Amino acid sequence: MKDLRDLLNVEYPIIQGGMANISTHVLASAVSNAGGLGIIGAGGWDVDRVRDEIRKTKALTNKPFGVNIMLLSPHAEAISDMVIEEGIKVITTGAGNPGIYMEKWKNAGMIVIPIVPSVALAKRLSRTGADAIIVEGTEAGGHIGEITTFTLVPQVCDAIDIPVIAAGGIADSRGLDAAFVLGARGVQIGTVLLASHECPIHENYKNRIVRAKDTDTVVTGRGTGAPVRVIKNKMSRKYLELAKNPEISLEEMEILTLGSLSKAVFNGDMINGSIMAGQSAGLVKEIRSIRAILEDIFEPSRVNKGTL
Repeated sequence: MKDLRDLLNVEYPIIQGGMANISTHVLASAVSNAGGLGIIGAGGWDVDRVRDEIRKTKALTNKPFGVNIMLLSPHAEAISDMVIEEGIKVITTGAGNPGIYMEKWKNAGMIVIPIVPSVALAKRLSRTGADAIIVEGTEAGGHIGEITTFTLVPQVCDAIDIPVIAAGGIADSRGLDAAFVLGARGVQIGTVLLASHECPIHENYKNRIVRAKDTDTVVTGRGTGAPVRVIKNKMSRKYLELAKNPEISLEEMEILTLGSLSKAVFNGDMINGSIMAGQSAGLVKEIRSIRAILEDIFEPSRVNKGTL
């Protein structure tokens, strides 16, 4: 099986998560320049915005980088064609099955790495041309599944014969070692990168990650079928309280969260904003450079040193 570093042409087997409103050209280029694989998170952006982010990233790095396409986005199909036009070499996908795009991406010579929350979807995508699979456990921040990284990764590794990348709850070299022991060939990280000098989010957001304790995250939206892990605040508590009332409609719930991620990312609103973060936030103790974060994850690794 091909080493992830060789597959992606990167220094470290570390992929940056495609976090909506956060994974801009600023973060993606910084991660790629530091030796990982930077990812532009298309989220709900339209095709022109994503194209602009790609071109800005190209201007800031000559290292490999990729684009994450949220398959539920109304712009997904247009973006799926545009990334071919722009010569993107790596695509990660979330929130669905990218099967309808796989043939054209593979014909364009792209490396396709879907994010999956289950063994069944991993098996299906490995048969349809995926080059690797990102297996994301419920410890992750933002939109999540229900199975933990620790239990899901080895099951997927047993089920498919392409590289597995572990995601969810990984913020230091111990997480990397655990992922390798479970059978993964690399990791995807997000929460720990929020507390970096280069991350384009409000300083309040970064400082809230640094102050986080082990019990500070909560999952909202379980009843709607779209669970999201965030750091507890006034907004999340109000959402969970409303969710207990059967007379409250989904529309009323959506009004509460409308624009809440932007409030946190751009305005630094830690009271009414959606502070998306994973359970690994409790491991993050300081704001550092991305290079320092990647070195701290990989260089002390016992697997990397051949002692594990």
